[in-house]
Amino acid sequence: MGTYNEEAAIGTVLDDIERVTDGRAEVVCVDGSSDDTPEIAREHGATVIEQEPQGYGVAVKEAIETPDRPVVVTTDCDDTYPMDALPAFLDEINDGADVVSGDRLYHGAAAMPAFNRFGNQSFAAVASLLMGERVHDTTTGMRAYRREVIQDISWTENTGLSAELLIRPLMRGYDVRERPIEYAERLGETKLDPIEGGAAIAKSIVTVCLEERLRRF
Repeated sequence: MGTYNEEAAIGTVLDDIERVTDGRAEVVCVDGSSDDTPEIAREHGATVIEQEPQGYGVAVKEAIETPDRPVVVTTDCDDTYPMDALPAFLDEINDGADVVSGDRLYHGAAAMPAFNRFGNQSFAAVASLLMGERVHDTTTGMRAYRREVIQDISWTENTGLSAELLIRPLMRGYDVRERPIEYAERLGETKLDPIEGGAAIAKSIVTVCLEERLRRF
């Protein structure tokens, strides 16, 4: 997890992870907070790597690369994602999936602001068109990856990293599966500007899709 001023929710999220994994998960938080997020994370047993705020992708990249585990799971720390779904994600990996991606939009995502929901639907439509393969949620923060998949990919994006880590494996023929998840109202304030962030994500989707198409030649 990349964490930034999430003291309202981080404890709940880490308690849920502890419960559903029977304490077997190694939790890494890459943190640039000015509140009590890192202290709360440490109290709940997480490894905290402090980092100057440099954006979503920089933090998540560090978090993914730190643990030496065969399967890496990403999630947000604002309590919007259902940690109870983690065992099902891992079952899919054990069944042969290379990437399992949570689809927030399948059930409607009523807790998501309407503008954000429309933006995420639009991102998925554009990515599907450019890839020639249907995807439903390109920017979800909840995914499970086989380590060798993320080691095989050169990451280039920051704000758009979540889309990149779905698009590149899909276009390289990995077994990528989307799994519907419930999406809850976040605790604490959002950090992403919907206009500026949305533009960056859209640019990332177009750039990564074109790079992957050119890579085939």
